[in-house]
Amino acid sequence: MKMNETYSGFKLERLEHIAGINSNALIFSHEKSGARLLKLENSDDEMVFSIAFRTPVNDDTGVAHILEHSVLCGSRKFDTKEPFVELAKGSRNTFLNAMTYPDKTMYPVASKNLKDFFNLIDVYLDAVFYPKIHETPLILMQEGWHYELDDKDSPIVYKGVVYNEMKGALSSPNSLLSRFNQSSLFPDTTYFYESGGDPEHIPSLTYDDFTSFHKKYYHPSNSYIYLYGKGDTLKELEFINDGYLKDFAKTAVDSSVKPQNSFDKPVERTEKYPILEEESHDKKHYFSMNYRLADNDNAEEYHALEMLDYMLFDTPASPMKKAILDAEFAEDVYSILDKSIRHMFLSLIVKNVSI
Repeated sequence: MKMNETYSGFKLERLEHIAGINSNALIFSHEKSGARLLKLENSDDEMVFSIAFRTPVNDDTGVAHILEHSVLCGSRKFDTKEPFVELAKGSRNTFLNAMTYPDKTMYPVASKNLKDFFNLIDVYLDAVFYPKIHETPLILMQEGWHYELDDKDSPIVYKGVVYNEMKGALSSPNSLLSRFNQSSLFPDTTYFYESGGDPEHIPSLTYDDFTSFHKKYYHPSNSYIYLYGKGDTLKELEFINDGYLKDFAKTAVDSSVKPQNSFDKPVERTEKYPILEEESHDKKHYFSMNYRLADNDNAEEYHALEMLDYMLFDTPASPMKKAILDAEFAEDVYSILDKSIRHMFLSLIVKNVSI
């Protein structure tokens, strides 16, 4: 392939060999739709496809998480209730999933079988671009929230796949602490909110807000497509263009993540989590120190922080971990280095402290 040439609507903008992984990296832009695409060409028979969208949120309704579930509940070409479940049962995939992050949503799949690989791409692209959610409000009720009444004498309760999932996820002190740590560091950004959804706020998500979120963010101009492996790049580009991207026109999508300004002084925050009424409060306390680090756009800083985190906190002999445990005021100490968002951050957590 040649630089600045166009292949099935994709213009090759950068070509580089990466010796460390024995791959050729090709970066394309789709001229009509605005989609971006990275292909890592190599001899690996594990073929990978992913499409990701930047999906910042401005509330705790879990709209990004619910949408991740919902687009996989039937689409224009795959008019079944749960094509994702059917794929999991019948595909020869080696990986099949979808993930919601605080600022993006990803749909990755992998297979070693060429026909199966293209079928997976087809199902996922049809799901994200042409889901049935716009004509089937029941999908939001199923995946997000709905009222439920077991019998006439029972109280009305909330149910829903994501609603129930997040009730479980936010029931543990570790999960709650992670949420508090992130929101305390980034009060002025999308990272302040629970992208997975807070059960107290999920029922305030309306159908109009739900479908509008999809229309705004699930556009090729706001997407990044990733391909990996020995697959024929030209055939992959042709399949993606002819089946989907040629039908979209480039548009401006404001999905930028606002930066967090530095604090004038350290911020202290105290939160509570539930325990059983009969449980003692002794050795139930957690303490954490949280630091906003560099922006996630410098590979050297990224790997330097990984190494520092490992050396200081991740082994029994790590000096910070050893010093805290030797002091015998806590049962455990660990760190979380989050490198998945715009601002990397470090949490040092001391667990089960007796005070």
